[in-house]
Amino acid sequence: MSHTPEISIETYAAERDAGTTVDVREKAEYAQAHVPGAVLLPMGQLASRLGELDRSTRVHVICASGNRSRAMTDLLVAAGFDAVSVAGGTQAWIRSGRAVGVGL
Repeated sequence: MSHTPEISIETYAAERDAGTTVDVREKAEYAQAHVPGAVLLPMGQLASRLGELDRSTRVHVICASGNRSRAMTDLLVAAGFDAVSVAGGTQAWIRSGRAVGVGL
């Protein structure tokens, strides 16, 4: 059984500008609060939209708490991406006191 690559919110904050952040939540969740710069690709659409992602940079996958992002990270890794799940998700980002985006 493989282990999903996962990074802490602190590691993510330090390296997020060097990669792409994909938020796999639904549109309404994303609109309420998201990491600034995160690209909305809902979980149900990700597999059919892989062509929109840059294979040359790390993909940081984020959701609300880390559950959906782990599953979608596994999908991306299987498809050949350098992908990591952000532990704790958007909730951890907010709890850390960092800026959030709202709206679409």
